[in-house]
Amino acid sequence: MRRAILSSFLALSFGLAACLSAPVPSYAQGAAKGPSGLPLPRFVSLKSRKVNIRIGPSTDYAVSWMYMKSGTPMEIIQEYENWRRVRDAEGTEGWVNQALLSGERTAIAAPWMRGKGKDIYVNMRRDPQGTAAILAKLEPGVVLQIKECNGDWCRAETNGAEGWIAQAEIWGAYPGEAFK
Repeated sequence: MRRAILSSFLALSFGLAACLSAPVPSYAQGAAKGPSGLPLPRFVSLKSRKVNIRIGPSTDYAVSWMYMKSGTPMEIIQEYENWRRVRDAEGTEGWVNQALLSGERTAIAAPWMRGKGKDIYVNMRRDPQGTAAILAKLEPGVVLQIKECNGDWCRAETNGAEGWIAQAEIWGAYPGEAFK
């Protein structure tokens, strides 16, 4: 009897885990619309300097993480009433109230390259082409304000430097996404 109950519990647990961890469609597959009428997934940024990320969509849920910098890019992957399930560049997920999010686009320069070596940089160029003059060499992890993207390149600004960065070298814009 215990074995049957345990077996049923494990099957239910694994089934629930599979449902909760279902993959979110990528932007390239065509963004679906969430209850807000906006596309899912989509990128936004943190509006406030201190933002609590919760394990569920309510202040009744525990805080799992606290972000301490406004402008940090986030990807909204789910909506529930005025709560948004977000993911950061490192894959951390949680729920945040929509009032703490901004539509301002920001990105992180090659976060997957952090700690790979001291001579690894992301080039910011004068024009949106690989042969254009290099204006700045950015360390992986630098946060950028994104002005526009053309599908291959994004015009960005950070610490007074403004130029173009290959879209494939940032986290904060989908491959092929264009916007102004």
